[in-house]
Amino acid sequence: MTEAERIIGTPEAGEDGTRPESAAPKGRRRIVALLVVAVLAYLLDLGSKMLVVAKLEHQPPIHIVGDLLKFEAIRNPGAAFGFGEAFTIIFTCIAATVILVIVRLARKLYSLPWAIALGLLLGGALGNLTDRIFRSPGVFRGAVVDFIAPAHFAVFNLADSAIVCGGILIVLLSFRGLDPDGTVHKD
Repeated sequence: MTEAERIIGTPEAGEDGTRPESAAPKGRRRIVALLVVAVLAYLLDLGSKMLVVAKLEHQPPIHIVGDLLKFEAIRNPGAAFGFGEAFTIIFTCIAATVILVIVRLARKLYSLPWAIALGLLLGGALGNLTDRIFRSPGVFRGAVVDFIAPAHFAVFNLADSAIVCGGILIVLLSFRGLDPDGTVHKD
């Protein structure tokens, strides 16, 4: 691996392809960063949904910026813009799969930006999966609590925001050629 293909602070692999012993703590720190971001995103989402259900559900919307932005509690069994309401179980399976992929990818994680991006995805996926499992009408068929309602756009929640921000960050990292293991590709 050339110096240009490596990010400063990312441990190089030895001749046998394994990382030196000093790599383990840095890799663990990236996993800790992923978990901290995921837990923070999850708790913010869960807390906001609990507040919305307790204070805003069955109440008139709260206008934040005139008609441009309001808080309005809705239950969404489908995806964005209300698509796929009959496929709640499929969205539940997709969220569970995303979580498993992130957990598996975390073992090879040596990039802090990737840790943040995957943490956002993990926290958001866990937030919406929690709704799908524990909210009515029943297990694996629950409707997600959405409440952020911009004009002429889908109503969403903080988990959706975390997923979108994590996805955008992953696209940007990919365009820059940065891999989760910390290597950089110039092509």
